[in-house]
Amino acid sequence: MTDKQTLTLSSIDRTSTPKNLHVLKATPETCHWGYFDAALAPKLRVKSGDLIQAEALTHHAGDAPDLMMDDEMKALYAAIPESDRNPGVHLMTGPIYVEDAKPGDMLEVRYLRMSPRFAYGSNLAANWGHLYKEFGEKERVTIYRIDATSNQAEAVYAYDYPGRYETPGKITNCPECDRHKALNGVRVPVRPHLGTAGVAPDVKGRVSTIPPGAHGGNIDNWRIGAGSTMYYPVAVDGGLFSIGDPHVSQGDGEISGTAIEASLDVLFQIVLRKDFTFPSPLLESPGYWIVHGFDEDLNVAMKNASLDMLKLLTESRNISRDDAYSLMSVSADFTVTQVVDGRQGVHVKIPRTIFPLD
Repeated sequence: MTDKQTLTLSSIDRTSTPKNLHVLKATPETCHWGYFDAALAPKLRVKSGDLIQAEALTHHAGDAPDLMMDDEMKALYAAIPESDRNPGVHLMTGPIYVEDAKPGDMLEVRYLRMSPRFAYGSNLAANWGHLYKEFGEKERVTIYRIDATSNQAEAVYAYDYPGRYETPGKITNCPECDRHKALNGVRVPVRPHLGTAGVAPDVKGRVSTIPPGAHGGNIDNWRIGAGSTMYYPVAVDGGLFSIGDPHVSQGDGEISGTAIEASLDVLFQIVLRKDFTFPSPLLESPGYWIVHGFDEDLNVAMKNASLDMLKLLTESRNISRDDAYSLMSVSADFTVTQVVDGRQGVHVKIPRTIFPLD
């Protein structure tokens, strides 16, 4: 944040009237698979304060196409050739151009509602999972059913993936696979969120959706759901914001390589912020400020998260560095966000309730 700006993020006005409601469906014309790209033409133009109702489709729908795909999704999968799904794996909707957004600004994205498109999702124990070798280099799919009444999910069946799971969006002919019962009687909480969302980096050419970074990307923090707000640093004109990799549940670490991957309908509001800056994606949940750190080395990711939280406390709360360091040690919680995206993630959260009211 800048020297002139000392407001607390929790004091931001939430009552501004939206100017427009836009609908952004996921179609072959509005989706890109596996990348962010500063040269990609916008699929929607909005003004600060506008609402967007957008479709986010999972690239794992082919794990159970009879349960996780409809005709529109099948047509989209067919329209984007496998050769054009690179260098990452996530199916992205966008990008969205925000008028007057310039490098150095922030996009405040208020996530308001996330609703599953289908009652099913898939978890893959993948070749990029943390314990892949310990499981004999076997990949396994578990299909979960979502119970909207209880807001829980339970496993329906599991199967060993035939071969190696390498092609994003591969459709498996599961009626021919050997299905097994899984997790009998176990139910997990449903926490819809976006695994991947962000702005286009100021880089020439495609940037993979797999690693997270300053632009956002594949953060895989299950707290990025309805009721929370993300702040993304703008790197190119318009921001060029895209969403994808929808999940309905995930644990910190995402140890098998994936969450419960499931398509979502997402309602969010974008507000352009020119009154502060921050070097990394910043999350504001109802109870916490959450800062993210990334690196191939988990120790470095931890230090990056620490330094950015220090920046948040000193610049937004006018706390001295020494006091902020002490406060972080006694009140901030550091957690491994994920260890499976190449660039590993650590997030640190500090309760908003410990500070005096403004």
